[in-house]
Amino acid sequence: YSRGELLHISTDSLTTAGTIILLTGAGGAFKQLLIDTGAGETIANAVKAGGMSPLVFAFLLALIVRVLQGSATVAMITGAGLVAPVLDPEMSPIQLALIVIAIASGATALSHVNDSGFWLVNRYLGLTEKQTLQSWTLLTTVVGGCGLLFCLVVWWFV
Repeated sequence: YSRGELLHISTDSLTTAGTIILLTGAGGAFKQLLIDTGAGETIANAVKAGGMSPLVFAFLLALIVRVLQGSATVAMITGAGLVAPVLDPEMSPIQLALIVIAIASGATALSHVNDSGFWLVNRYLGLTEKQTLQSWTLLTTVVGGCGLLFCLVVWWFV
């Protein structure tokens, strides 16, 4: 490889890795901001007072962050940080695992134009934005919904 080719290859690689690192860092910072400002505790207290299932809360919170921000990674990191204060220390390992799956399911659903996965599917399959929304977004929503349904069924038996 020539010097120019190596520079091009390494720049492309670092651009992709940099984006992932930036998104992950932003998700962690957003989560910590919510916790440090007391918003996380306020949300947790409201959920406890309202009697909402921690499983449903975990899913909905991750889904809301996903829709607002677009990144599944950020939605999972933020969701985990905000759901943690709601969890009962007496929960079984299976219940904790189901909450993790619920967060991942909420963060998976409703992929849209702010999501890099949306654009990967769009470009590789040669779809229009409308076609990608009609197929990929629908698919991610079905996958997320099935994940929540699975969690609810298993939770009922545990």
